[in-house]
Amino acid sequence: MADNSFSDGVPSDSVEAAKNASNTEKLTDQVMQNPRVLAALQERLDNVPHTPSSYIETLPKAVKRRINALKQLQVRCAHIEAKFYEEVHDLERKYAALYQPLFDKRREFISGDVEPTDAESEWHSESEEEERLAGDVKNKVVITEKEAATAEEPNPKGIPEFWFTIFRNVDMLSELVQEYDEPILKHLQDIKVKFSDPGQPMSFVLEFHFEPNDYFTNSVLTKTYKMKSEPDKADPFSFEGPEIVDCDGCTIDWKKGKNVTVKTIKKKQKHKGRGTVRTITKQVPNESFFNFFNPLKASGDGESLDEDSEFTLASDFEIGHFFRERIVPRAVLYFTGEAIEDDDNELEGDEEGEDEEDADINPKVGNFGATQTSSLCCS
Repeated sequence: MADNSFSDGVPSDSVEAAKNASNTEKLTDQVMQNPRVLAALQERLDNVPHTPSSYIETLPKAVKRRINALKQLQVRCAHIEAKFYEEVHDLERKYAALYQPLFDKRREFISGDVEPTDAESEWHSESEEEERLAGDVKNKVVITEKEAATAEEPNPKGIPEFWFTIFRNVDMLSELVQEYDEPILKHLQDIKVKFSDPGQPMSFVLEFHFEPNDYFTNSVLTKTYKMKSEPDKADPFSFEGPEIVDCDGCTIDWKKGKNVTVKTIKKKQKHKGRGTVRTITKQVPNESFFNFFNPLKASGDGESLDEDSEFTLASDFEIGHFFRERIVPRAVLYFTGEAIEDDDNELEGDEEGEDEEDADINPKVGNFGATQTSSLCCS
């Protein structure tokens, strides 16, 4: 009996499939030429939400292929941008050395080790009205001095409580300071920023210099912030500049009974067998600014932190960045409050801009690329 499964050496099912495909194409062409069908399809397309992703999905494969090529170019741009920020860090290191003699002189004026000359202490007001009022006050002072020649104005050494006043003026810092921290912070003499050496991983160190005090033996407390400036392999398009990725504190050598980061509590404990009750004492963590030097560690084992820990770590990074970019370079203006007014004005402008945005923006924690470059010009 003859086998009918093949026709001229070609399987019959393949021939049938080819015929069906041809018929389908003809039917599709006929349908797509029908004005009613086209109108219905257009109506459905018009009703589909026009989001960028939905639009991309409608593009032909050839166009999507070209978009993928653009994404490859974008990744290469991100790596070039990372190199740019590495060079910015080198520039910061270079100019930090130029700033340092001025910061050293600032410390001498604050501590009272050096008295500024008349030329160094001369400051002209930009407001003529203020100058006029100052002249009137000066005349009154002269009269008052003549009337009370024996009265002597106090002349304390340097600028008392300079850094402590900055802590008190800046909300971000004052929120961390407890009442029992204040006497310690009054011994703070200087805050310095040190950048990582050439060839070393990107980082910076905050140095808090203290005069001898009754609380701890350290003369300097340090906080090191580790940074990276490279696109994430899993999400390269999220790169917006260097980001702080971890930080290390230091050990504070507290004098006996002076550690404000812990408190002693008494607790009654009942013996399970005998039923007797005894009072025990133990130390528990206590809120204090000096916990700043014992920071939470970023997870390095791939495990994610809980929400509270992430918030704590992000706040720590923000404070460290604020010391580096604002407080240290512009200390006198935070002491007088002028920089705080400027910050408030900037914040109001940012909030107005955010109100105009429709998108829900979730900034990457620890990323400070934009402000880092601007600080070179504005600090």
